[in-house]
Amino acid sequence: MNQTSENTGGAGLRLTAPPSGWAIEADVVVVGSGVAGLTAALRCAAAGRKTVIVTKARLDAGSTRWAQGGIAAALGEGDTPEQHLDDTLVAGAGLCDEAAVRTLVTEGPDAVRRLIGTGARFDTSPETGEMALTREGGHHRRRIAHAGGDATGAEISRALVAAVREAGLETVENALVLDLLKDADGRAAGVSLHVMGEGRHDGVGAVHAPAVVLATGGMGQVFSATTNPAVSTGDGVALALRAGAEVSDLEFVQFHPTVLYLGPGSEGQQPLVSEAVRGEGAHLVDADGVRFMVGRHELAELAPRDIVAKGIMRRMRERDADHMYLDARHFGAVMWEERFPTILAACRAHGIDPVTEPIPVAPAAHYASGGVRTDLAGRTTVPGLYACGEVACTGVHGANRLASNSLLEGLVFAERIAADIVGSPARTPVPVGSGPSDGGWQSVPLLPPEARYAIQRTMTAGAGVLRSAESLTRAAGELAELAEAASDPASGKPAEPGVEAWETTNLHLVARVLVAAALRRTETRGCHWREDRPDRDDESWRRHLVTALRPTTEGPTLVVRTTHSTAFPPVTPEEVP
Repeated sequence: MNQTSENTGGAGLRLTAPPSGWAIEADVVVVGSGVAGLTAALRCAAAGRKTVIVTKARLDAGSTRWAQGGIAAALGEGDTPEQHLDDTLVAGAGLCDEAAVRTLVTEGPDAVRRLIGTGARFDTSPETGEMALTREGGHHRRRIAHAGGDATGAEISRALVAAVREAGLETVENALVLDLLKDADGRAAGVSLHVMGEGRHDGVGAVHAPAVVLATGGMGQVFSATTNPAVSTGDGVALALRAGAEVSDLEFVQFHPTVLYLGPGSEGQQPLVSEAVRGEGAHLVDADGVRFMVGRHELAELAPRDIVAKGIMRRMRERDADHMYLDARHFGAVMWEERFPTILAACRAHGIDPVTEPIPVAPAAHYASGGVRTDLAGRTTVPGLYACGEVACTGVHGANRLASNSLLEGLVFAERIAADIVGSPARTPVPVGSGPSDGGWQSVPLLPPEARYAIQRTMTAGAGVLRSAESLTRAAGELAELAEAASDPASGKPAEPGVEAWETTNLHLVARVLVAAALRRTETRGCHWREDRPDRDDESWRRHLVTALRPTTEGPTLVVRTTHSTAFPPVTPEEVP
């Protein structure tokens, strides 16, 4: 895959896959079943649009159910959207789009109330009966609503899944989305997908719909250790890139500071120790019990996540250690059992009792602040294609997401997407059997499933919490070698189309974009930490990187450009090269 800074026209790329053997017609297809996808689907269906939900596993198996801390909104006495805005802008390290943040914080409280109306039950104070609010890193007020102590995501998922089933929405579970379908005018016309295992349909098929909503979650599986579930392989971002949509800010991957350390070489999904534990008074300490975050930031352990993650990494280097500790023994058994039952169970399952000993923790890949570039209605640069939730880049998070803004972003912008779809004239789905035009499409060579682990090791070593020109250049070279091997006939039998090969190919694509952006951004900002460029450079880099993928005679080519300001997501004429 090549890289250029010049715009080379529209894209026509897709995964190598068998032709569709079946199809469904709808007005809207929503890909993903977290808070963003299910909210968008419910709103569209309630307005009379035939809506189909496609999800990679079960309806309740996405990232939302793993969210522990809660959902942030100015719901408490004395709190205001303006204060929430200020905290979000600070965490975003100068790259938030203020219009997007203002939309989030002003519409957020009512969106949470509508979520409660859908059936979500949040924890309340036993004394007052009012919603119980806690504090997390970067927040100057208690504004985090939580459920089941530390099971907020699970409760939100439960309520939304129940509402979807009650409404009778058509769903296709255990389905990996492959590529966007387009009509002759280049508009979205649905998606191709592959149903796995016990799905209602067998093999590759299609959902034809003039409105496509991507809500596919994150891409944490591009790293060896992550808090993300196994399904988070960057499928939505990869699909959008092949369809010609722009993505932005993929270099800003948030590494959660406090993930349960399971030993050297541990891979896959790691247990999260919610920021809410620090919000309730837990301390970060080294092996000698020293609180090393005190004096490094006014909020100490409750500083924004990038600052805490860097503080932990620095202390690990100073002490030649591979983890630090989170000490909450002073909570006592009752508080642990009532406020953090999920975390308590996870720790004990791994032989750690936080009631009597500090918890070993280390940073791990957690959240993609960047994603598919959208406007304030969730529209991407491909007509008819929308994106919301972690797969999207709305401009809200900037260079680093503020704690518990993710569920709120998914909720608010899903409602805005539904409003835009419902407010637009209904379009007729592409008739079943006619399909989109195949003219000009290029099939992307598939990487073999075993390349997945090479990608993860490369990304962890070269593009993890600590980055440099040297490490990123090495990562770029290793990723290029994997691509060359996949497209070289002399390398042996090509990879067979299938779920593992498709996922690996998606991971490889998002890894290439992430590394290219991280190399291009020669500064340290938010959760992008360049050891060789330790200073923030507002004059040169208070702007966004926008990447697209274009087909050329030499193969798929990354097109990278820089915006002229933090104004995001609107694309102004002077931004176009």
